[in-house]
Amino acid sequence: MDALHQSNTPSDISITPRNLTFDVEAALATDWHSDEAFRTAFFNALSIMFPVGEQQFIDSVKTYREKITDPALAAQVRGFTAQEAIHRREHQKYNEALCAARGYPLDALEAPIRRRIAWALKHMPPIVHLAATVAYEHWTAILADSLLRRPEVLKDAHPEMAALWRWHAIEESEHKAVAFDVYRAVGGTDNLRRRIMIFVTVQFFWDTFRHMRIMLRGAEGSRVKLWFNGLRYLLGTEGILRGLGRPWLDFFKRDFHPWDHDNRQIVAEVTREMQLATPATA
Repeated sequence: MDALHQSNTPSDISITPRNLTFDVEAALATDWHSDEAFRTAFFNALSIMFPVGEQQFIDSVKTYREKITDPALAAQVRGFTAQEAIHRREHQKYNEALCAARGYPLDALEAPIRRRIAWALKHMPPIVHLAATVAYEHWTAILADSLLRRPEVLKDAHPEMAALWRWHAIEESEHKAVAFDVYRAVGGTDNLRRRIMIFVTVQFFWDTFRHMRIMLRGAEGSRVKLWFNGLRYLLGTEGILRGLGRPWLDFFKRDFHPWDHDNRQIVAEVTREMQLATPATA
C-alpha cells in the first residue's frame, strides 16, 4: 500500500467523538427492554464486555501509531481512540450502576476476559492483538448496522437506554474501518485476520451467554422457555442477530474492506434523528 494513502475509509466520514452522558441508573434497576428479562440481559451482557475490551482495542491500535504515515489515517486513529475512550467511560458507569442495582458480580463477570487479555499480552505479538481488534470491530460494526437499520430491535426499550445504544452504534459505524486500515498498513495478513475471526467469534458468544446465564439465574418461570423464546427473539424479525451471517462471512473475502458494507445513509439518518453533531453523509 502507498505509504501516503493507508486509509480506504470514504473521505466524507467524520470520526468525531461526541462527549455524551446518559442518565441510565434508574432504568438499569429494571428489565428496561420491553419489561423482558432475556432482552434486557442480552444488551447488559454486551455492555459488560466493553470497558475491558475497548481499552484493549485502543492499546492495540496505538501500538502502531508511529507506522502511520498517512495524515488521513492518523486523524482517524485519533478519532477512533477518542470515541472508544468515551464509550469505555459510559459503559463502565453503566456496568457499575447495573451491578450495584441488580447484585451482579462485576469483578467475576470481567475476570475471564481480563485473564485472557493478560495471557495474550504475555504470549502473543502485537499484530495478533491488532488482528483481534479488527475482528471484534467487524462484529460491533455489523451489530451496529442491524440496530440502526431496524428500529424494532429496540422497540419498547427505555428511551434513555435506546439512545445510549443508538449513539454507540453510530460511532462504531463511523470508525469501523480504522483498526482494519491500520492492520493492513502495517503488514497484517489476510490469513491471520481470518483465523483470529474464528477465535473471536467463539469468544464473543461465549462471553455474552456466560454473562447472560449469571444475570438470568433469578428469572421467574421455566429456564428452557426463557432461553427458547429469547433466542427466537434474537434471530427473529425483531432480533439484532437476524441476517448477520452474510456480512460476517464477507470478512473472509480476500478483497474485503469494512466499508464494502456502506451504511453511510442510515448512519446519517439516525444521527440527524438523534440531533447529534457531525453526521457521516451519504
